[in-house]
Amino acid sequence: MVEGEWNGDFDPLADPDERKHILSVLDSFRSYRRFAHLYGTHARRQAFYSLPSSHWHLLSQPPFSVLDTLSAVDDLIDTNSALAESIFKVGFQGFIAPTLDSEWVASVVDPRHATNEYEVYSTIMDRMNVKATQIDIDKARSCVHQFYRDWSAEGAVERSACFSPILSALEAEFSKQPIELSSDPSNKADIKILVPGAGLGRLVFDICRAGFTVEGNEISYHELMASSLILNHVSKPQEFTIAPFALSSSNHLTRADQLRTFAIPDVHPATELETASEGLRVHAGERMSMSAGDFCVVYNSPEYREHFTAVATVFFIDTAPNVIRYIEAVRNCLQPSGIWVNLGPLLWHHASRPQPSNEESEGVRASGKSVDAGIGDPGSVELTDEEVVKLVEHFGFSIERHETGKIETGYISNAESMLQSTYRPSFWIARKR
Repeated sequence: MVEGEWNGDFDPLADPDERKHILSVLDSFRSYRRFAHLYGTHARRQAFYSLPSSHWHLLSQPPFSVLDTLSAVDDLIDTNSALAESIFKVGFQGFIAPTLDSEWVASVVDPRHATNEYEVYSTIMDRMNVKATQIDIDKARSCVHQFYRDWSAEGAVERSACFSPILSALEAEFSKQPIELSSDPSNKADIKILVPGAGLGRLVFDICRAGFTVEGNEISYHELMASSLILNHVSKPQEFTIAPFALSSSNHLTRADQLRTFAIPDVHPATELETASEGLRVHAGERMSMSAGDFCVVYNSPEYREHFTAVATVFFIDTAPNVIRYIEAVRNCLQPSGIWVNLGPLLWHHASRPQPSNEESEGVRASGKSVDAGIGDPGSVELTDEEVVKLVEHFGFSIERHETGKIETGYISNAESMLQSTYRPSFWIARKR
C-alpha cells in the first residue's frame, strides 16, 4: 500500500480555483459513461442512419452488422465506466468527503440511496454545481485507457521497453556501493529514489518491489486519483476489465481487434509488496509514497535539498515548458554523486500554449501569489536531445551513458492496428558533480 494517500503541506481545497478544478476532474470520471456513449456510439448511429437507406440496411446485416458492433461498443463503454466510476469514488473520498458536514449530507441524500456510495457522492456533486471541462473529459478517457499500458499483462511489452533500462541502471549503480546490496537486499531501503511524473504509479510500484525506498510525484489529479485506486483500493488481480481500443473505429483489421478486452491489474499490488517485504527490515508500505504537486515547486525547495540518492524519469522531461526548471529541481533534490536516470522522447507538450498578456502577468504579481509558479511560469522552449544533454551537463552533471535509437516502444499501442506509432527514446544516466 502507498503510505497515506497524498503527501505534502499544500491544501488544494483552500484555493477556490483549485477546488473547482478538482471537482471538474471528479465529474470527468463520473461523466465517462455518458460522454462515451454520446460521442462513441450515439453520434455514430446518427451518422449511420444518415446514409442512404439501402446502404445502411445492407451494412446492418452480416457480415458487416454495424449496428451490432455499436451495441457491443456500448457494452464495453459500460465496462470501462466501472473503472472510471471507481476512480471517481476514490477521488471523492480522498479530497471531498473529509470536508463535508454529515448532517448536511443526510439532508440532501435520498435515504433510499444512503448505502450506495456512487449515488451519495453523485448527489453531492450535483449540489456543488461544477461540470467537467472538455479538457478534463478527454483526460479521463485517456487515463482509463492508460491502464492498459501500466497495469495489464499485455502492456508489459511497453513497460519492459521503458522500465527495464531504469531498473537495471538502479540495480547496477547500487550494487557497487560499499555494502553489497545483492548480498543483503534490506540495505536497498536506504536508497531513496524519486519518480517525477509518476502517472498511474507502476514504475513507483516496480521500484519499491525491487526493495528500494521510492517516492512518486504527480501534478495531475486524474493520475493521482487513478493511481490511488490501483495501489490502495483494489482487492484482487484482474478486478476490472477495460476495452482501450473500443472507442476508436479506425485502422482495425477485424472487429474482434477493436473489441478486445484486458484484465487489470495484472498483479495485486498489496499482495506483491507484502511478499516483497518478507525477511526485510523495512516493509514495503513504509518504502513507497506519493506526493501531489508541481515537481518544480516541491522539489526545488530547501525541504528536499539533497534528499534523494537517485531520480528516475520516464516519458517526463518533455512535459516541461522550460526544461531548465526540471533540471534545477533534480539538481536541488539529488545528493552529491547521485544519479539521474532518464528515458523518453521529446514530444514537447507546451510548444503551442498561449502566453499570458502583460496585463495578466501584472495581475499575478499584484495578487501576491508566489513568483515561483513552476510549470505555470510564462515561456516555453523546445530543444533537441543533443541540446538537452548539453544543458544537463551545464548545470553540474556528468553524462555517464547516453544511447539513442536502441530502444523502440509504442505508447498505449494496439499491436493489431494498421497504424503503428513508434518512439525511439533517448536513454541517459547523469551523475551530479
